[in-house]
Formats: sequence, structure tokens, C-alpha cells
Amino acid sequence: MTPEDIDTNRIKEWRSIVTLVVFVITNIIVLFPFHIPVYLPRRLWEGFITSLVSAHVIAPREEPLDVIQYGAANDGNAQEPQDYKGPSKWTKFRFPMNFVTAPLIADLFLLAILAIGKEEVKGGTLGADNINPLDIMLFFITLAYIAISIDASGLIRYLAFKVLQWGGEVGHRLFLYLYAFFFCLGSFIGNDPIILSGTAFLAYMTRVSSNIVHPRAWIHTQFAVANIASAILVSSNPTNLVLAGAFDIKFIEYTANMIVPTIITGIVLFPFLLYIVFANESLIPYSIKMHELPEESKAKKPVNPNIPHARGTAEEEEKSHVNDEQGQLLSLEEIMNPFLDKGGAAFGAVVMSATLITLLGLNAASTKIGDHPVFWVTLPGAFVMLCWDIAFGWIRREYTRDIARKGRDEVERARVERLVRAEEDQTMAVALEQLHRRSTSAAPEQGVAQNELTKTHSPEAVEFAPSDNSITITKEDEDGVVLEPYPLRKETIGTLVGTSSSGEMDEENKREIEIQARITHALNRQREDERLKPRTFVSRCTDAYRWCQETFPTVTAVLAHLPFALIPFAFTMFILVQALVTKGWVPVFAHGWDHWVTKTGTVGAIGGMGFLSVILCNFAGTNIGTTILLSRVIQTWMYIHYESGEPISQRTFWATVYSMALGVNFGAFSTAFSASLAGLLWRDILARKHIKVKSMDFARVNLPIIAIAMTVGCCALVGQVYIMNETTPLELDFPFIGEDETSNAR
Repeated sequence: MTPEDIDTNRIKEWRSIVTLVVFVITNIIVLFPFHIPVYLPRRLWEGFITSLVSAHVIAPREEPLDVIQYGAANDGNAQEPQDYKGPSKWTKFRFPMNFVTAPLIADLFLLAILAIGKEEVKGGTLGADNINPLDIMLFFITLAYIAISIDASGLIRYLAFKVLQWGGEVGHRLFLYLYAFFFCLGSFIGNDPIILSGTAFLAYMTRVSSNIVHPRAWIHTQFAVANIASAILVSSNPTNLVLAGAFDIKFIEYTANMIVPTIITGIVLFPFLLYIVFANESLIPYSIKMHELPEESKAKKPVNPNIPHARGTAEEEEKSHVNDEQGQLLSLEEIMNPFLDKGGAAFGAVVMSATLITLLGLNAASTKIGDHPVFWVTLPGAFVMLCWDIAFGWIRREYTRDIARKGRDEVERARVERLVRAEEDQTMAVALEQLHRRSTSAAPEQGVAQNELTKTHSPEAVEFAPSDNSITITKEDEDGVVLEPYPLRKETIGTLVGTSSSGEMDEENKREIEIQARITHALNRQREDERLKPRTFVSRCTDAYRWCQETFPTVTAVLAHLPFALIPFAFTMFILVQALVTKGWVPVFAHGWDHWVTKTGTVGAIGGMGFLSVILCNFAGTNIGTTILLSRVIQTWMYIHYESGEPISQRTFWATVYSMALGVNFGAFSTAFSASLAGLLWRDILARKHIKVKSMDFARVNLPIIAIAMTVGCCALVGQVYIMNETTPLELDFPFIGEDETSNAR
């Protein structure tokens, strides 16, 4: 950092003003994502599609391209121009503006107007002022692979099942056990694996309970506890990595100073949640009544959920029977008969423990052996875990492929059967109606009423069918009425008009045999069509992905759940914040912070930074963007005092840093889903489990939780920093931090 970096006169330049405006707009888009409709001429799009088909990239389209007209767009907001002469043919696309695309577009725009250049891009990717984005992302992704691999082994869900058994039917005791379980596990492996498995587990658990009216208390508590616990270890959250790197904090020292406020917060928060926030019998009953799992279901061998179609049609049946007894039974099987890969879970726990211990040891010894990128430790650990997953996937490939094949066949047959039976029912209804009309018109003098014909059991009713054993079925479409002949066997025709009581079962059996024959024929024809389809790049990629899923289910599942979207988001946000630094805005924020601390002292620094960090998590590009921005502000604040010769006391400095650590971790469960990427993941998992959490409900429930958590955490931090003295081992090697606590007492 140079004296030019704290020059605030640069904010008067137009490029500086545009940079700030772009930063604010980008964060608003991250908070409220949307889609932009993009219209392309149909012929241009058709030409592009045709070229892809010709190059065997995609298969020929079976249906015409989506053509929309002015005034008939999907969104209903399109308006007809004055010279509108007829349907104009366009193709509509919906371009997403979210946490991935918005910061990237903002950076490209600032590059285009020369507001940023090589300096900002380099600082936002390779690093500047002790913040190394590339090292941080490599560290986080490699460690996340180990943690998610442990989750893929079924360990978290299995342990949650054991906690459920220990808690029994006593609601408050079970709430306590799950609270402690998620807190302990979250402090070790971070919040993402807890959210991946824990959220689905609680969704199932609350669903199969007959007297938990709403899962609100359980899912919100789990989300809050997972983020609170992630504040203990540097490795548990990327925000902690940014903060520790920015201020050169040893990992063991970070944990030593964060563990007390975090644990105190966890202890004090629990009774508030149980007896104040969620003090409702319908949310946390005194006695929880769970549906019983049948003995035959208990005897079933649990299936690996990472294998595609491992549960056969159970997953589709669960979606179609969300609120009935059958759906509850399927959900109960998920939590009461969990899958556990004992070898993978044990090996993953050993690798994770060895990695964290090595990481803490090398980081603590860095003063003697020198600093090394932290991913030098996590990358080998992730590679070892990857080799284990690949090796055991290959060894068990025949077993997993067989399960996947049987499940896929079962799903395909079930889908075809639904279509065939629906078509059969429609055919029977239409044919019966036509036979009634024909019989009435052919013999009006007999006075045969339509309702009487429906009740007849005379086998002579088959005489109403045409001689070729077919009945003409009337179907209507958008263009009019189409007559379509449908061939039926005599047995089926006899079934349509009724049979004698003695032959009723025989005819039903004949009909069922015919339906099964049609299903088999349709399946064979479908598979034959699939084989005859031309091979394309997309189809080959699809087949390759399915092969990987069936051969290496754990590896494929872990890679699918890795937070790769965090990488472009973090880099682009680093560049945006670096632009604020070089354009003079961060020094302005740093001067404002300095005035606040001067007037309020150490206690004000804790309260102010805690409040500011929580608020900015919701409005500054999630807690990652907030950590990047506030770290730059504190660094500039330090340099301002270095230039002025007025030192900052150890107590005030560390109070500021660690209150920010509390805020960016706790801020994930505040008022917006986008306060953290974990919040977006949590919402999506709940939606897939048919639990929709609205934005207003999320904010309303979390406001008292974040208020209590931050108040307790900041109070605990005040007591901790006042225990510190000038000789604290947390002293950083910065020449502009004062050694004498009394020299700058506020």
C-alpha cells in the first residue's frame, strides 16, 4: 500500500463515480437476481441451430423452434409496434442476472471505460496487500472436496439418525441433541456439508412427524447453528480465509480468539430459541410422534443415493405423494434406514483430521520455516481422497452399474405404463361413448337408453364394432377435430361393453395382459428409437456423464456439489473492491470508520463493526464480498494511522477484526438468502423437498435470532479483548500498530 492509495481526491473523477455506482448496482442485482428477455430473429437462430445439427453437435429438433409474437410473449408485457402487420417471428431467451453474471459484466464494463486496468485485475486475482484470491479459492475448493466426500459417504445423515434415536420422542431433548450435533460437526467440517445433508434430513424428519405442524423452528435453527459454528476454524468458511490472510493471523490464534465468543453465543442462544423465538407447541412439541417404519422396510438394504435411479420409482412416487401416507413412508425410509459407506466415511474423517492438523501445525510454525500457500496442504489431501473415491468406485463398478440399470429400467417402465394406462382409459371412455351413440341411432324403436347400454353385460355388444375390429376414436386438437382409427382386439371390445359375471375376471386378466404387452412393445420401440438416433456431441457427453455416475458415483456426486460458482463470483468481487481502493472510495470509508472509533472507543469498534458487517452481508455481495470490502477498509485505516504517526492500540485493532469475523459469519442468517451462498443453497434444497421459504418469512424469523446472536457474541468479545494486554501473542508484524495500549486509548 502506498500514499497514493489513501488519496481521497480521486473520488471527484467521473470514472471513480461510475465505479461506485456500478459497485452498488452489482450488489443490488446479487441481492435481487432477475432475467433479461433477449429477442433474436428466428431465421438467425434457426441458422445457428442448423449449423450445430450439421456439425453433429446436437440432434435434430423434433418440434419447431419456439416462435413468439409481439403481444403474445410469455411474460405478457410485450407491446405491438405501430407498424405491426402480422405475427413477427422471434426467439426469446432469458439471460440470467445473478451473483455470477452481474459482477463479471460489471468488471467488463469498467474495463471498457478504462475505469480499471491491469493493476486492479492483477490485485483481484493474484492478490494484493496480503489478500491472495487464487490461494484462497484453491484452498477452499480442495478442502471442500474432502468435506463433501465425507458427506457423500452418508456419515452426516447416519449420525443425524443416531441423534434422532438418542433424542427419542421428547421434543425439547431432541431439539437440544440436534442443536449440539450440528454445532459440533459444523465447527469441524464447515457449514456447506451440514446444509447439504442436514437440511434434507430435517425436511424428512419434520414431514414424517404427525404433530410438527411447520418445520420452521428446526430448519432455521440448523441454518443459524451451522453458520455460527463455522466461525471457529479458519478452514470452515472462505470468509475466515480472506480475513486471516488480510491480517496475517495464524490459524491457531484465530481459533483461540474466536472459540470463546462463538461457544458462548451457541450456549446462550439455545434457550432463547427454545423458550422465546420458537415457543410454540406446534413447532417444537413436548412429545414428538413419529410414523412407524414397517418391518419389511427396516429389513431392506439401504441404497446409495449417489447412484442414479438407485431408489427406482420411489423418488417420483415421493414427489407425487407429498402429503399422503405413501409419501410419508418413503420419507421415513430416507431417515430411518440411512445409507453409510463405512470405509469411505472412516477414510474421509482420517484425511480431514490429518489435513487440518498439518495445516494448523505448519501455519503455527511459519515464523520459523516461512510462509507457504495454504493449498499446499489441502491439495494433496483432496488428491488422496479423490484417488480413494475413484479406486473404490472402480472396484464396485459392476455392483453400482447393476443397481443403476435396474433402477433406470424401473423408472422407464413406470413412465411408459402411466402413458399407456392413461391412453387406455381415454380409449375406453371414447369408444364406449361412440358405441352408445351407434346403438341408440341404429335401434331407436327399441327404446334402448344410453344409461341402460352402459349397464348391459350381453356379449353380443361386440356387434357394434366395425368388421376390422377397430373403433374410430374422436380426438380434438387446437386445429379442430381429427378422426384417428385405433385398433382394438375383440377381447378389449368385449371389456368395453361389459361381460357376464362369470367371465369378469377373465376379461380383466386379458385386458391387463394386453396392457402389459403394449407397455413392453412401447419400451422396446423407445429403446430402438434411441439406438437409431444419430450420435452427437451432446449425446456422447450425456452418455459419458451417466457412465461416470454409474461407475464413480461418489466422485460424480461430490464434483456436482462443489461450489464452483463461488470461484468466478469471488474473483470478480475481488476486482470490484480493488477498483474501489484505487479510485479512492475505500480510503473515504476508512476515514469514516476512523472517526467512529475515535468517538466510541473499543466498545464502539466492536458494536459498530459487528452491526456494519451484518448489514453489508445483505447488501454488499454476500458475506464474501463484505469480507473483501471491510478487510480493505481496515487495512487502509491502519495505513492512515501509519502515515499520520498515530498508532492504533492492540485492543482496538483486534476488537475491530474479530467483531468483523463474527459479523460476516453470523450475517449469513440475517435478512436475505443472498447474504451467503450457503443461504441460496439452503433455500434450493428446501424447495426440492417441497418446503418453500419466502423472503419475508426468512427475514422475519431470522431477525430476532441474529439480534440475539450478535449481541451475545459482541458482549463476549468485549470481555475477551479487555483481558488482552500489550504483550498479547496476537501481535502482527505491522510497523504502524502501536505497542503501548495507553498511547491511543479511546
